[in-house]
Amino acid sequence: MIHTPVLISGGGPVGLCAAIELGLRGIRCVIVEPRPEPTRLRPRAKTLNTRTMEHFRRWGLADRIRAQAPLPTSWSSDVAFRTTLLGREITRFSGVLGLGDEGVSPELGQQMPQYVLEGLLRDVVADLPSCALLLGSRVVSVADGLDHAVVGVRAPDGTVERFTASYVIGADGARSAVREAIGASYVGSWASRPNLGVTFRCEQLLERAAPAVQSWLLNDRVPGMMGPVDLDGTWWLIAFGVDGTSPNLDSVALVHGALGERLPVEIVSTDPWTARMELADRVRDGRIFLVGDAAHLNPPFGGHGLNTGIGDAVDLGWKLAAVLDGWGGPGLLDSYEAERRAVHERVVDEATANMSTLAGHLVRDELDTAGPIGDAARAAAVQEIHATKRREYYSLDLVLGHGYQGSAVIAPEHLPGAPEDWATRVRTGHRLPHAWLEPGLSTLDRVGPGYTVFTVDGALVDGVVSAAEHAGVPLSLVRWQDPTLAASLGADVVVVRPDQVVAWHGTGQPQDPAGLLDTLTGRGTVNSASS
Repeated sequence: MIHTPVLISGGGPVGLCAAIELGLRGIRCVIVEPRPEPTRLRPRAKTLNTRTMEHFRRWGLADRIRAQAPLPTSWSSDVAFRTTLLGREITRFSGVLGLGDEGVSPELGQQMPQYVLEGLLRDVVADLPSCALLLGSRVVSVADGLDHAVVGVRAPDGTVERFTASYVIGADGARSAVREAIGASYVGSWASRPNLGVTFRCEQLLERAAPAVQSWLLNDRVPGMMGPVDLDGTWWLIAFGVDGTSPNLDSVALVHGALGERLPVEIVSTDPWTARMELADRVRDGRIFLVGDAAHLNPPFGGHGLNTGIGDAVDLGWKLAAVLDGWGGPGLLDSYEAERRAVHERVVDEATANMSTLAGHLVRDELDTAGPIGDAARAAAVQEIHATKRREYYSLDLVLGHGYQGSAVIAPEHLPGAPEDWATRVRTGHRLPHAWLEPGLSTLDRVGPGYTVFTVDGALVDGVVSAAEHAGVPLSLVRWQDPTLAASLGADVVVVRPDQVVAWHGTGQPQDPAGLLDTLTGRGTVNSASS
């Protein structure tokens, strides 16, 4: 049998991101993926939000992502609401990918079809010496044990090879073999109506349509949403309430109804789907963990699914690396489910709320009518759109502001301030606020692969540095060059985890530095307050 510290079942974006988080830290891992090539017929997840782009920035990949993205952010970051794609525009939300323009992040969001992202991530993983990507292979069995898990992997020729692994990550989607192996089950519900995704080509459409990464279609014939996959004529359409398995399905007619004109189109693929609002009843069994769609499924409205899965991969990845490197304790692994489950629940709730108002709910007979009657109908539609859909596209408090309050490996908050201060003030359990230290250098860029201590005075953290050296905990020290920045952030000393989450902060030396590190690394339960 072959031994690997970590075996990852599933080489989609989430599994590959877990491999990158581990591989950049030198942790050996095997990634098992049945598909020899990414599935190009369906773009599937298309939005990388600001937080995900911050992770790619941390891995040194943000510029590479943008260079390969078929839709540059400079082309558009708007969402439009129209009667049809080529019909009357009712309103639009501007800058839905431009979260960095608000000063809270060094990165914008990015539109990128899943198959392009997967191809890039496969190349990154292939270049990491510690990672082995087994394409065309499939995990067929998983069994946990006292010292390791045993995983059966079927190769392309049909033979089954046994691997032993210190840890197993199930990133193998909604039909997860790993979830089945640990006896976990989805709990939740399905939407009552089906939907149909259509990918098509229409080369003359881009020059006719007003630029927008998404356009909602407010008409009775094909209520839905659509947008370009690239700038070369490939488009996607979601038709709400359409049964894609019907023998009477006419995909070309659907596209013509969405466009509002009978332009020449070529159907590339169809993808029937029904929204699911489900959580796995548990995401861990001993050495075996679930991430991404194997752990949670939510409606696509808001674009949170893939991004949540990548957040899972980051959270679990650095913690597994810490334990395998010997400085992380068992409490770190216990904290994975405790921290991420609240995120999963919130994402499902938010996406379900977004789904409560779809294109058909916004249709009015007079939207295309000229004169005062049409003006009144459009004004009413604008008001309803902003009341019901704005939060779906401006969701900073979820994308960047969610906190891990109550986590056993984060010190409790003890300084004054409101939770909504996360964008400008240091809050334990929240991502470190972004601020420019110099042109092109964010506070987030100074966070290292271990713990990072930001301080106005190195003498304030002598005890923490000494305790880290004694315990073998990797820790880097960053001194604020501008004391006013520390004042504006609200802390003289900030301890930050490798995932850029604030683990402790205060106005002076921790009372018990060794105890604090025991808590943060999952070795103990001691909490420390500022002196």
